[in-house]
Amino acid sequence: MSVNGQPRLVGKPAAVSSPPVARPLVLVVDDDVELRETLRDLFASVDLETRTFASTRELLDAGLPDCPSCLVLDLRLPGSGGLELQKQLNHMGSQIPIVFLTGHADVSTSVRAMKAGAVDFLPKPFRDQELLDAVTAALQADERRRATDEDLGELRRLAGQLTPREIDVLRGVKRGLLNKQVAFELGVTEITVKMHRSSAGRKLKVKSVVDMLRKLELLKL
Repeated sequence: MSVNGQPRLVGKPAAVSSPPVARPLVLVVDDDVELRETLRDLFASVDLETRTFASTRELLDAGLPDCPSCLVLDLRLPGSGGLELQKQLNHMGSQIPIVFLTGHADVSTSVRAMKAGAVDFLPKPFRDQELLDAVTAALQADERRRATDEDLGELRRLAGQLTPREIDVLRGVKRGLLNKQVAFELGVTEITVKMHRSSAGRKLKVKSVVDMLRKLELLKL
């Protein structure tokens, strides 16, 4: 495996995502063709779809999938290395979980990778089950993150229907104020506060007081 240097990524930034994919996907970036095929077979044995790339440039040109995914990334690659790719993906706003593989592990490098968001750092040779466990955990975490992001996006869309006065009332509710206290602060009647609070609750599809407080916390009004 060639490990001669890790220059900066060059060329214009690639698209952050490629066309949507339904199933969870493992992306493997390693310049060792035999290892790429071995990993493809390993993940296929547990019914995980895999795409393999020989370089970071190939991955960036293909784009990242719009589905729960995990990047299995060799630390040292010809051209640009794994840490450089991790840095660029972070800059692009990608939150894809990364499992690093390396035959040249050292403490300082692994600490840098983990601080930058890597979910695991496995030295070669690694046990198959060790890698499968790391990838499975990463895919599950990414699936939870995507579900949370989707819920938050829908909540923000609903919040776009709120009027300025409804937002004022909800800010008071978030602070734990009673309706009469909110009314006093805003200089309106308690009935008016109740009306705005009820209207805001319908717009946000609130199911209970606890649900309202949870949604207000997510919205960070």
